[in-house]
Parts: sequence; C-alpha cells; structure tokens
Amino acid sequence: MEPIVIYLVLGALIVIVLSLFLSFVPIMLWISALASGVRIGIFTLVAMRFRRVIPSRIVNPMIKATKAGLGLSIDQLESHYLAGGNVDRVVNALIAAQRANIDLVFERAAAIDLAGRDVLTAVQMSVNPKVIETPIVAAVAKDGIEVKVRARVTVRANIDRLVGGAGEETIIARVGEGIVTTVGSAGSHKDTLENPDTISRLVLEKGLDSGTAFEILSIDIADVDVGKNIGANLQTEQAEADKQIAQAKAEERRAMAVATEQEMKAKVEEMRAKVVEAESKVPLAMADALREGKLGVMDYMNLKNIDADTNMRESFGKSTDPDQTE
Repeated sequence: MEPIVIYLVLGALIVIVLSLFLSFVPIMLWISALASGVRIGIFTLVAMRFRRVIPSRIVNPMIKATKAGLGLSIDQLESHYLAGGNVDRVVNALIAAQRANIDLVFERAAAIDLAGRDVLTAVQMSVNPKVIETPIVAAVAKDGIEVKVRARVTVRANIDRLVGGAGEETIIARVGEGIVTTVGSAGSHKDTLENPDTISRLVLEKGLDSGTAFEILSIDIADVDVGKNIGANLQTEQAEADKQIAQAKAEERRAMAVATEQEMKAKVEEMRAKVVEAESKVPLAMADALREGKLGVMDYMNLKNIDADTNMRESFGKSTDPDQTE
C-alpha cells in the first residue's frame, strides 16, 4: 500500500475518533463554563453522560446562576433534572425573585416546579398582579328581580401556598358564590344598582383566597345589569299551574256528570222497555179475561171509549200547546 493512502486512512480514523470523543466529551461546554467562572471538571461532564443527563441542561443554567450570584451547586441542579424538573425555568425564577427581592430558595422553587406549577410565572405574578374576569353571574334579590353582575378580580401569586393551593377556577367560583349571596340578601335590586361597591366589599370580607395559591388584592364590579323579573315569572307559572289543576278537576267533574247522565238514561230506557213489555201483555190479559168471562163485552167497549176519549184529549192538548205549534 502506498504511503499517501496510509496517511489518508490514518487521517480519516483520527477525524472519526476526534468526532466521537468531542460528541461524548463536551469540551466546548467545559471551556464555556470555565470562562464563566463555573468550576466543573471534565470528568464530571463525562459522568453526566453515563447518568443520561444532558450536560448543557445543567451547565447553561449553572452559568446563569453563577453570574446572578445565587450560589447553587451542580449536584442541586442535576438532582432536580433527574427528578423530572425544568432546571432552566427554576433558575430563571430564582433570578427573577432575587431581582424582585422575593424570598425564594432553591428547594421551594424546585418543589413548586415538581408540583406542576410554573414557578417563573408565579414569581412574575407576584411582581405584576393578574386580573381575572369572572363570567356573568346572575343572582335574584328579595324583590324577585334578577341582577347580572360581572366582576374583575385582581390577584397576586402567593409563593408559600403554590404547593397544594387551589387555582383560578376556585377563585372564580368563590367570587361568584359571594356575588349570589350578597345580591340575594339585598332587600331590593335597586340597592345593588345604587351601591355596587357593597358587593365587592362584602365579598372581600369573606376571605375567599384562603386555601388558594393566590392573594386577592381587589374585587371591582365591571358591569351590573337588570335581568328578568323572576318573582313575577314564578307567580305566573304558579297561577298557570293552578289553572291547569282547576281545569283538570273541572274536567273530572264534567266526566263524572256525563257518566251519571248516561247511567240515568240507561235506567230510563230500561224502565221504558219494561213498560212496553208490560203494555204488550195487556191485550193478552184482556183476551184471557174475555174468554174466562171475567170481562164483559160492554166493559170492553167502555174501556175502548175511555181510551179513545183520552187520545182525543191528548191530541187537543198538543194542538193548543204553543211549544208544539212552533
């Protein structure tokens, strides 16, 4: 093999070995750390590789912490990284807290971060309070008039209660409950319209921020509107319900009357049938009486004359009756 080929192969091998070495051993990161005043050994960076820790995720936040004078150690940052935390966010939060003169140590910041809270946002909210706008809360005063209220709640993050404290949804729910209670205890809706500040004052007195991750600074009523006359609507609905009940009872009585009438008609028809049946037996009885001699011929003729006279009188009565003539 020619010498030039050997040199090329050796050069390629050297480049490959150097590439592998530099990819495993972060020389440039080590140099940046030394230039920034972070004392860290090259073997410590190599050991991070074996522990499956990305060195840049530790060294870069350590450089920021050192420049800010936080006094953190590599072991603290690496342990938080191995626990699943966001090292860069925790360091940024500590720097922001230090600049804002907020008492926040690394252990508490790491605990807040591991609890699922955004510790940097919490620190920023401690410096710059956040305004939470509640949805429209409808409440009814004692006079039955509906009042619709929308409030703006200014809150500040409470670092001490971030771990285990309730969130914004709890604040909104408690403020809505306080609005409903305050409006409901008012004698008239006009009292609420004239003095809307009574709502915020009474709600603040209830201490709604207890057990939450926030501190309520103020509650401002943004809008108050008059809604429906709930009392009148309820009375109308009650009257309509009473009307339907009365109609149902009247219909029940009418049905019972119709049933009684039908029953009486049936009884009358039954009696008429019995009369017709009895009348149909009269000729037979008269025939039997004639045969047996119990009824004479003259008696029978007198009876026929009486029957004809009765029919004639009935016909005269019908002809002179004005109802019949009409």
